[in-house]
Amino acid sequence: MQMEKIIIKGRGVIAGIVEGEALVCPKSITGWAGIDPETGIIKEHGNINKGKSIKQKILVLPGSKGSNGWSCYFGAALVAGAAPKGWMFTKIDSSAGVASAVMKIPTIVDFDESRDPCKLIKNGDWVRMNGETGHVEISRPQHGGDNPLNQRPPAELGV
Repeated sequence: MQMEKIIIKGRGVIAGIVEGEALVCPKSITGWAGIDPETGIIKEHGNINKGKSIKQKILVLPGSKGSNGWSCYFGAALVAGAAPKGWMFTKIDSSAGVASAVMKIPTIVDFDESRDPCKLIKNGDWVRMNGETGHVEISRPQHGGDNPLNQRPPAELGV
């Protein structure tokens, strides 16, 4: 099976290279009552991914959602072993920044509007991210046709 590859670039914030299955929450996740920090299960009412776990995923969010306590719930998930491997935010905000600094997981932020990861990445895509360079490689089964977003992976991806 042919794999379609899409390369996007944001601003690397927390270094590290990780890869894994993407979990995309286009409307983010509320921190308080949004996840179970012990299991990583999303429990937020109305979230399209309710019942799925953030554990060991590449979490894709537009930004944080809710109060400045948002970062505490993701930090608690890290302590419990239920955190994502890495995450990316369309645009960074203070709560997402604090959570990234506390968790120290690879983080990429501030994508160009035309390369918004919440729009380009789909649940289940295989994602490789480099938190130092900001490069993201998205792989998914190719279903024919040329995708104008396809590009050759840049050497800076570090893969």
